[in-house]
Amino acid sequence: MLSQIDKLIKMQFTMMSIYNKLIKEHYISNWGSNFEEKIWTTGPINELDNKLTILEFKPTDNRKMWAYATCGMSTFSHEKPIELHLFSAIQDNSILELLTSVVYFYNIDQNLNLGHTVNFGRPWQENSECSYGLISLPYLDGPDLELFDPGNNHKTIFFYWLIPITLQERNFKIQNGLDALEGKFEESQFNYLNSDRTSVV
Repeated sequence: MLSQIDKLIKMQFTMMSIYNKLIKEHYISNWGSNFEEKIWTTGPINELDNKLTILEFKPTDNRKMWAYATCGMSTFSHEKPIELHLFSAIQDNSILELLTSVVYFYNIDQNLNLGHTVNFGRPWQENSECSYGLISLPYLDGPDLELFDPGNNHKTIFFYWLIPITLQERNFKIQNGLDALEGKFEESQFNYLNSDRTSVV
């Protein structure tokens, strides 16, 4: 016979499985099913209860870039559940580590939200000047991706775009606000896929 603690653990595991299944279905409804589910197991991520995987979406005729998306960054128990995605011009397994690190920080601090920046602790790719990430609205996909109501009185889950940015851009955002930085992005028509790009400020 299961003890009360065992029952709670089993229930929690079941709820996480349901959450991740719904997240995956939401991505599929927006981006299709041409993806592989990957896991980064190195580091402290194993200390978390979350069943985190990273979905690697391959380029398509309509979207000629790779997309890496968290599946299980949050759970139903989070105050504001969010999931993040990041785009890349190339297939890059190092992004699995990067997103996993962001997920770990989010679950330890739970203070990441729209408009916040996160320190990657290393260049985004190779020798890129972009070593920070900006949590932005998913402008390429709009509210169809951004907002997901899982039903059953669960909280709305938010899907945000993690844009790699430079230290200068991060400091500019802190001093002048998110709108000012996004205005600079628009003015310069910056290439968010170019890991070698220079700062827009």
